[in-house]
Amino acid sequence: MSEIRVLIVEDEPLIAEDIADYLGSIDYSVSAIVHSIDAALLQLESNCPDIAILDINLGEEKDGIYLAEVIKEKYKIPFVFLTSYADKTTLDRAKHTRPMGYIVKPFDERDLLSTLEIALFNFFQIQSIGTITLESVNKKIYSPLTNKEFEILLDLRNGKTNKQMAETHFISINTIKTHIKNIYEKLEVHTRSQAVAKLRELT
Repeated sequence: MSEIRVLIVEDEPLIAEDIADYLGSIDYSVSAIVHSIDAALLQLESNCPDIAILDINLGEEKDGIYLAEVIKEKYKIPFVFLTSYADKTTLDRAKHTRPMGYIVKPFDERDLLSTLEIALFNFFQIQSIGTITLESVNKKIYSPLTNKEFEILLDLRNGKTNKQMAETHFISINTIKTHIKNIYEKLEVHTRSQAVAKLRELT
């Protein structure tokens, strides 16, 4: 899958489906919808997404903030909170996990989109990458990237969606997907987050 893959952790099925429907219409792909900590951990281990949307109150002893800590320490992908809790105690606990965003229910679809875009951009920018050139990357991989693939890899690092890249490069979304598929194969990765992590390793 070349789209930005999102894990939705939400214990209210109707809200989760609404989020999934909206994301599917704006160039994102839902990797999974889960309603519990255990199910979320299973998905993170076997089907890791590019970003996660976390409800805080999941009706369990451990909550979304606990899950955020696990993601930060073990999986190193960006996450945003989507919750009805905005009290100071919850905010203080949430802040320490360093989320890339915090959306309070009820939310607007535009708020969700803008939060995800900014979250991805900020997260990938934080991943400090030194001077990077096509030549320096190609010296360290078996199958070299083309100029266009390298340009698109940099766009992935900046959190751009397939549609945004298609508009930037004046090519079709299907062509963008083909380039991303080739990038994944050459870097031996399966997701955008993994591609950015690999890029960091190569610099």
